[in-house]
Amino acid sequence: MPLVKYSTPTDLKEARFTGGLLARRQQIALDTTIPATMAKTIETGRLDAFRLTWRPGQPKKPHVFWDSDTAKVLEGMAGALALRPDPALEAEYDRWVDLIVSAQQPDGYLNTHFTAVEPEKRFANLHDWHELYCCGHLIEAAVAGYTLLGKRKLLDCLCRYADYLVSYFGPGKHRGWPGHEEIELALMKLYRVTGKEQYLELAQYFVNDRGTEPHFFIEEEQTQAGGSWHCTQNQTHAPVRRQFTAEGHAVRAMYLFAGAADVAGATDDQELLQACEAVFENVRTRRMYITGGLGSCFAGERFTTDYDLSNGAMMYAESCASIALVFFCQRMLNLTGEEKYADVLERTLFNGVLAGISLSGDRFFYTNYLEVDENLCCYNDGSPVRKEWFDCSCCPTNFARFLTQMQQYVFSVGDTELRLHLPVDVEIRHQFANGMVARLAVTGGYPYHGKVSIAVLEDGEYTLSLRLPGWCRNAVVEVNGERVYAGAGGKYLPLTRKWSKGDCLTLGLEMPGEFIRCNSKVTTNAGRVAVMRGPVVYCVESRGLSGEVRNFLVDTDRPPELAPAPEGLPSDAPALRLFGQLEQPDETEELYFVGRPRCAPCTALAIPYALWNNCGPTNMAVWLRTTGASA
Repeated sequence: MPLVKYSTPTDLKEARFTGGLLARRQQIALDTTIPATMAKTIETGRLDAFRLTWRPGQPKKPHVFWDSDTAKVLEGMAGALALRPDPALEAEYDRWVDLIVSAQQPDGYLNTHFTAVEPEKRFANLHDWHELYCCGHLIEAAVAGYTLLGKRKLLDCLCRYADYLVSYFGPGKHRGWPGHEEIELALMKLYRVTGKEQYLELAQYFVNDRGTEPHFFIEEEQTQAGGSWHCTQNQTHAPVRRQFTAEGHAVRAMYLFAGAADVAGATDDQELLQACEAVFENVRTRRMYITGGLGSCFAGERFTTDYDLSNGAMMYAESCASIALVFFCQRMLNLTGEEKYADVLERTLFNGVLAGISLSGDRFFYTNYLEVDENLCCYNDGSPVRKEWFDCSCCPTNFARFLTQMQQYVFSVGDTELRLHLPVDVEIRHQFANGMVARLAVTGGYPYHGKVSIAVLEDGEYTLSLRLPGWCRNAVVEVNGERVYAGAGGKYLPLTRKWSKGDCLTLGLEMPGEFIRCNSKVTTNAGRVAVMRGPVVYCVESRGLSGEVRNFLVDTDRPPELAPAPEGLPSDAPALRLFGQLEQPDETEELYFVGRPRCAPCTALAIPYALWNNCGPTNMAVWLRTTGASA
């Protein structure tokens, strides 16, 4: 496929949310999520680990992945400062940077655990011990500090660390691959910022050597006592460019292929790009939950087989996996221009990602279940409610950085083209390389509402390409009251003209509530339907239902009706009223018996899945039994 190579602006101020869902979530992140994750990073000892003062027998022993948590929160602080300058936060940001830089060793190496705890084990167990993963997140934090704030101190520090890695790893040097991928995409960010080819070459090495023979992890295991592992679990069952299905740990797989996509784009590597596309298609059509969740097995946090998508206690769908899928989709969208990547990006962002954090901004899900029934299930992480923190706190810290940088998913640019991916309430100002300026104001309350207005705020000649989502069967576009398109979605509509201040576009996306069926190969969902409206997945909570969610049978012959949001949820997020029946409790304690279920007419209020569990403990289901299933 031809590489189109759109780009995403790095200046967050080019897109400013002005209202609606993403503005609200980002404001909460600035007010609550950033301070909360900063406090936990300090409280748990993660930040002080960079003082390198830990001694045996003392508490808060630096863990092998702690550096990555600190780095992600620091990246979130940079994003917050770019959006809203704050002298006190900036002083704290600079203090964190000074402390991190102080831990760097003379040769450039930077890792708290393998400097203060086990210095003799540096790079001794790449499969299990997260050194390169931590380095990758530190690089991403450094790049964010430079691109968003213009601060070089951490960038210079991580360039020295990257230079050390370049001198250590590669052909004719030490061989090795990261057990937890992330360094690949981080090196590509560093390459784009510095222009230094050696960072691209090291990223290529980590991608291209992975999975080749002789198998590095087997050799490594023979030289030291490592943990147990399987080739598919860590994406080393084949060379990356010959991997065509999503295998193993879901977060690691998506980080790997996000980095591989970066390498493919920078080197015009068609074979590698085709592998990325094949993995994406396998995810999209066979291994992804309706919410954009990834990983159907909690044990190993991994993909399993095609169509294995259970909804409850045994599933995974970690918040970080959905965030990583967004990263992968964005890269493939910018490389190919194909709308299908925007469809999955959007579905994942509005559902799988945002469900992982509470409306208060300080409680988090690690696993994002699609069905919760505390009467029947014992959940892997202890409780199906959001928590303030985890021992492995990759998800809370990932939200700290992700929520402050969501503008980058709204639009991309070409030479003289602006492509609007998410028509959320936002004001955009982008100056093209030729000096022409595109300045737009988008309003309408998307994704909860389908009538979008786009006002042109400044004269300019360029192409404005509007995304017509694949889920929309009837889209209408008007420019200054003149209809220019009516038809199905699933593509971008390019509009090239000399725009004048005051021009107005309207994008009408038909958005009925609909019942969605699942492929019959997913046996878990046999006889069930899900409910969607536009890109938003809905669920039913037990709150307000006079019975168990598992006993609600929806009547698919009666379409969902719009209803006001229930108390405690944002008023702009409409609910859907569903009609059906409620199975009554059985009158016998027998496990098996002859008889028909007793049912009573019932309505249920479905709410956006991303908003569930915000009004107290509750049972919940995305996939609902139908009235036909009770016969």
